[in-house]
Amino acid sequence: MDIINVKGVHKTYDTGKVKVHALRGVNLNIQEGEMVAVMGPSGCGKTTLLNCLSGIDNIDEGGIFVKGNQIPKMSDKQRTKFRAEEMGFVFQAFNLLPVLSVVENVELPLLVSGVKQSTARKKADEILELVSLADQRAKRPMELSGGQQQRVAVARALVNSPAIVWGDEPTGNLDSETSMEIMEVLRNLNKQKRQTFVLVTHSDEVGKVTDRIIRMRDGIIED
Repeated sequence: MDIINVKGVHKTYDTGKVKVHALRGVNLNIQEGEMVAVMGPSGCGKTTLLNCLSGIDNIDEGGIFVKGNQIPKMSDKQRTKFRAEEMGFVFQAFNLLPVLSVVENVELPLLVSGVKQSTARKKADEILELVSLADQRAKRPMELSGGQQQRVAVARALVNSPAIVWGDEPTGNLDSETSMEIMEVLRNLNKQKRQTFVLVTHSDEVGKVTDRIIRMRDGIIED
């Protein structure tokens, strides 16, 4: 069953001096529980596609349906709520708060959503166990390696049990060995929880771990 349906999506950035056609009639279907990699040269529209699919950015034309909800038709408030409940995000920069401990970083999205502190802490500890960081829960991010920090970021993205996890170059700041460790974590979580993963990446090695590679060029998806 499809969890994401994209129909004829166009997106143009107008700087005032030049118009950039970032997406040119994109059509795409992604199945529930699928792990896909979006690949292509720099500037081809990969990150724009991810931002539009997740409702971070608006589109000019077309339709985007996630779990049957038409994202472009939602109000900002509805989209923010939908993202908080149904989506997780993993970025190239770990975006961890240095003043908080590992477990506090992971539980933060739940607390922001109004989950009780005791419940949030329990869920954070459970997900840290899954990413093999339970023994690091009390440390600050700067006391961890890059790979460990990204595991914390993954745990934070997954703590609310999202239907979809978006990754924008999730291994971009890591060496090749650590990248594969992170991909093994993501792959295992994908299989265990049947969550959908959409990962923007330049790495062929990352692409090989996924179920399917979607290749983009000049704002379109290549067949």
